[in-house]
Amino acid sequence: VQLQASGGGLVQPGGSLRLSCVVSGFNLKDYNSGWFRQAPGKGREGVSSISMIDGSTYYGDSVKGRFTISRDNSKNTVYLQMNNLKSEDTAVYYCAADRHSHGLDPDFYDFWGQGTQVTVSS
Repeated sequence: VQLQASGGGLVQPGGSLRLSCVVSGFNLKDYNSGWFRQAPGKGREGVSSISMIDGSTYYGDSVKGRFTISRDNSKNTVYLQMNNLKSEDTAVYYCAADRHSHGLDPDFYDFWGQGTQVTVSS
């Protein structure tokens, strides 16, 4: 089981990035998936998740209206479109998956990717 996150980088405030998470070793359609982030000196925070059952989505309050999670089961890939980025979005972003749990609590997820750095700065 492997999750490979990519798409991070340096962007100016107000800019956009799209993160991708390619899953191998299992079928993404059978798992709930989510994005989390961790800023220096802070705990891991739930950003967004998407249900395997009906595709329902959840977002943290700080990213609602700016970030959009989606997935392409045919490509076994989960995406996070991030718009209107702010300096406080700077963090390492991780994708995660779980067969049974869904939501924004990182403790509920069993499988994790390696993280991709997002830096928002002028």
